[in-house]
Amino acid sequence: MPLKNYGLLVGRVLDARREGGHDTPHYQIEVDGGGTHFRVAVNVLSQLAPSELLFLADEKFDHPLLQSLAGLPDGFTALVPAPGGAALDYIRANLFDRGAMRALPATEPGPDNDLADSLDHYVHRALGDPGARIYAFGERWGPENGKPDKVFGFAPGNGMHDIHMNQGNSGAFVADDGVWQDGGLLLHFPGADQWVGVFLAFQSQAWHTDDTTGHRTDITVEPDHILSIVGALINPVGPAPETETVTLLNSRPDAIDLTGWALLDRLKNRMLLPAQSVPAGETIRIVVQPPTQLGNGGGLITVVDAAGAKVDGVSYTKDQAGREGWTVAF
Repeated sequence: MPLKNYGLLVGRVLDARREGGHDTPHYQIEVDGGGTHFRVAVNVLSQLAPSELLFLADEKFDHPLLQSLAGLPDGFTALVPAPGGAALDYIRANLFDRGAMRALPATEPGPDNDLADSLDHYVHRALGDPGARIYAFGERWGPENGKPDKVFGFAPGNGMHDIHMNQGNSGAFVADDGVWQDGGLLLHFPGADQWVGVFLAFQSQAWHTDDTTGHRTDITVEPDHILSIVGALINPVGPAPETETVTLLNSRPDAIDLTGWALLDRLKNRMLLPAQSVPAGETIRIVVQPPTQLGNGGGLITVVDAAGAKVDGVSYTKDQAGREGWTVAF
């Protein structure tokens, strides 16, 4: 079944500790969430081979979900696992290009060469900045009344785990599968006007999952980026209703038949693409039709093939959509 208590912890970093030499080591972060102490336990090693986690840190993270975080108080907030809000989904929310992730060992001798070092870089920066805030997405446990935290000693024990992708699992971990319930870390440094996104996944997880269960699907041919979203006219000149368009590029060496393919918006409204062929290396400009729409407040655009597998996805912000008549290039 999906995670039982999915949500978001917002707070100030108080301490951080690296674990090593255990079967399932974690990078531990102590957070003050509005006067309540939490321990954020971040996996740095997988129980399934390959053991190294996939890691990505985006130091210029900018995504429409940030609008959902504005004004959230410090502390834990339960999240509805659905599109359109603050819930994370590594596949459906178009948070990052998974091809940019890299596998890192949990701990290795020497500087800047393992996952703990990479987490240290951002977490210790937040520790030294009183204005910085950490946003930890995952599953909450506690409070464990009468039981102090086993790492930092505060009482009662309280915390967050599953700070990683939570779908496409195998073996015993299939029970944790679900959509719109992925974990991750965002760090906000207001003085620098900067958001850093930290995303983690296990190499054993699948990147094409069922839209309802989050279970892995039987994709035999990798569809990622065979067709690319290269532009979108989100805010055309003139009064509503305007004609919004999305431009797609066929990067394959042969033609692509779009029969059964679809375009999805931020709320996952679906529009079938024209049943036509796109020649190799050519572009096609699609007119967006209801119920799909490209909101001017920021959004997502996703293309799926006839089997429902994600082919490409992008996000755009309110600022990008604010330039009337301009096509946003991706």
